[in-house]
Amino acid sequence: MENLISLVNKLQRACTALGDHGDESALPTLWDSLPAIAVVGGQSSGKSSVLESIVGKDFLPRGAGIVTRRPLVLQLHRINEGKEYAEFMHLPKKRFTDFAAVRQEISDETDRETGRSKQISTVPIHLSIYSPNVVNLTLIDLPGLTKVAIEGQSETIVQDIENMVRSYIEKPNCIILAISPANQDLATSDAIKIAREVDPKGDRTFGVLTKIDLMDQGTDAVDILEGKAYKLQFPWIGVVNRSQADINKSVDMIAARRRERDYFQNSPEYSHLAHRMGSEHLGKVLSKHLETVIKSRIPGLQSLINKTIMELEGELNHLGKPIATDAGGKLYTTMEICRAFDQNFREHLDGVRAGGEKIYGVFDNQLPAALKRLHFDKHLSIENIRKLITEADGYQPHLIAPEQGYRRLIESCLVSIRGPAEAAVDGVHAILKGIVQKALSETQELKQYPTLRVEVGNAAIESLERMREESKRATLQLVDMECGYLTVEFFRKLPQDGEKGGNPTHSLLDRYNDSYLRRVGSNVLQYVNMTCANLRNSIPKSIVYCQVREAKRSLLDYFFTELGRKEARQLSKLLDEDPAVVQRRTNLAKRLELYRSAQHEIEAVAWSK
Repeated sequence: MENLISLVNKLQRACTALGDHGDESALPTLWDSLPAIAVVGGQSSGKSSVLESIVGKDFLPRGAGIVTRRPLVLQLHRINEGKEYAEFMHLPKKRFTDFAAVRQEISDETDRETGRSKQISTVPIHLSIYSPNVVNLTLIDLPGLTKVAIEGQSETIVQDIENMVRSYIEKPNCIILAISPANQDLATSDAIKIAREVDPKGDRTFGVLTKIDLMDQGTDAVDILEGKAYKLQFPWIGVVNRSQADINKSVDMIAARRRERDYFQNSPEYSHLAHRMGSEHLGKVLSKHLETVIKSRIPGLQSLINKTIMELEGELNHLGKPIATDAGGKLYTTMEICRAFDQNFREHLDGVRAGGEKIYGVFDNQLPAALKRLHFDKHLSIENIRKLITEADGYQPHLIAPEQGYRRLIESCLVSIRGPAEAAVDGVHAILKGIVQKALSETQELKQYPTLRVEVGNAAIESLERMREESKRATLQLVDMECGYLTVEFFRKLPQDGEKGGNPTHSLLDRYNDSYLRRVGSNVLQYVNMTCANLRNSIPKSIVYCQVREAKRSLLDYFFTELGRKEARQLSKLLDEDPAVVQRRTNLAKRLELYRSAQHEIEAVAWSK
């Protein structure tokens, strides 16, 4: 069972090293879940003397006013033989064998954190003592509760101390060691009062009565020690500490323990209780109880640790990998992020993600609707046909069929298709730009680096602009080709005037009559509609080839080329991560290391049971 307390000792030291000591934190805290014994008492209640009696050494600072101004995590380790010694976590390579030096280091380390003012700090000091005269035990000594601030202290010091004490003892995993002097009315005990507020049933509270030997003559604490008054779930334990005269004379602590045993054994009032009185018994009871509590909490601790590891790993993945320090690493990181963006962009086009289907909407809805709105039949009115044919004939009327007139009529219709063709190119361009923005927001790694996100977005849009220009050129070229060379076969299949009973020798005036012009208009409309049907199929092919396919193939090619020419300093500017994110990732990584270590330690203990 000894390794259970050692386990908690290791975890507490690791928590403190990471700054996890139970205060308000935006990060998960293991400290709050670890079973601990908090020592609570008012000033001059004998709290320090009780701790020194359990340890068997003089090692705590003494003086007037508030002496304990930081929590002291006191970890006791029983050794079978050898000289007793102490170690501080903040001085890992230094071993103290002189306990007067331990007392001085506690004072000095308190001043390092709080300055030489009389203020308090929540950052704990970790002290480990190795001795054959102790039991395996961990105690947290808290500043003594007080009612009045002394000179040099903040007016809020009374409330600040109470808040610190509460922050420890209100946690359900905390065992409260309430120290109260027997020579004062227990109803006014600061320790009992605050313990009852957070633990009204007394399930977590051990009561300790000090200064029993200093009670007024004719009075005793038997009713309290027997549980008849101020009853708690656990029996009260009385202790007799060294007197101030003994402390001044540096009376040996082991001798003081013997004197304490003799007092209870030889006292008529307390002899029947002597077997469960004294600081030695208190240490053993607390050690055994702490082991029991730790054992019962192991499954819960394992569950908490496993859950927190998953949460920490998830947030670290969300924050992304840390930035490499060398130029090659920075270039590789940048390229990988760009590839992730490019993959997201392509998935939209390939239907893995939504958005690409809108392009088909341009071809299936927007382009046909735009072509339909051209209203070629209105363009081919009798007056317009007559005007264009007459102008095309010039001073010399056509002989058989108005060929130049046909060409001008067809060309004037087909030229108007450039508008819908251009609009289709722009429509697809707008969709591709929208997909770029979606891919940017969906690429988690780009959220990590705002400058790189802007640069990648700009590079992608510039590429799309170049592709749009090329697509527009190629698509309008399709329209121009239809204008530049007519399909002769279509006109050869048309019935000639003679076949319809027409007379080619009719006068020029007859050739421009309404019936004849309507027939010309009908022929032209048939040809234009046929060409529109062809362009409706070929324009999407041109757009897909020049824009969609090219965007999938080479959206960031130009950016990659420029990227390879950048120096490490320029790459660093692209990877300008928010310092707060860098710090949080570092903190999360350290915390994850703590939890994984805790997971390993707890599993080792659980398997050894």
